[in-house]
Amino acid sequence: MPLLRAFKIGRRAATAIASLVFASSVWAIPEAQFQPAFELFMQASKGDDGSIVRSAEAFTALLKAEPGNPVLMAYAGAATSMKANTTLLPWKKMGYAEDGMALLDKALALLTPAHDAPLQRGVPAALEVRFVAASTFLGVPGFMNRGTRGTRLLNEVLSSPLLVSAPLGFRGNVWMKAATVATNDKHIDEARKYLTLVIQANAPQADAARAQLAKLPS
Repeated sequence: MPLLRAFKIGRRAATAIASLVFASSVWAIPEAQFQPAFELFMQASKGDDGSIVRSAEAFTALLKAEPGNPVLMAYAGAATSMKANTTLLPWKKMGYAEDGMALLDKALALLTPAHDAPLQRGVPAALEVRFVAASTFLGVPGFMNRGTRGTRLLNEVLSSPLLVSAPLGFRGNVWMKAATVATNDKHIDEARKYLTLVIQANAPQADAARAQLAKLPS
């Protein structure tokens, strides 16, 4: 029995050491490099084909410089998936979507407790990767069977104690996404709750939340 206890303790210690070694090998990309790629991604999210391609290229290049950074990998995956909207060729659409989601799966698999700390933009890496993946999975066609996982990931972000201390702009994006999902699912009271959170926090998305709230059925 003492030998078994020693083995368990040793295994926990080894896991902790491995996490520390992994964390020390992952460095944030300087904000001066990250922010232009992020701004391209936000434009891409609005459907601009040119920004989609440039965003995918930018994050792929950043990922090559820091291949262990799950946040960069998540954005590279999401942008690659969005490239499906830039072509009419069905096999290219599927290729872009599948390649992008493979990167997102890998980014999620890279997460460890060490990623509860901020990595880019002051946002906990565990939250940012899950949110980017959730948003992408919820946006792909139903036949790709990613909706359930996307909903689960979004709920993990919403219920995480890390969300309270995340930057307000990030929290606003999460609440807005949750409100949109709830509206699409006809959960109007839930949508109203999240939109009200955006407004009460005076998040950057407050005006958009007011507009969306006004459109909800009473």
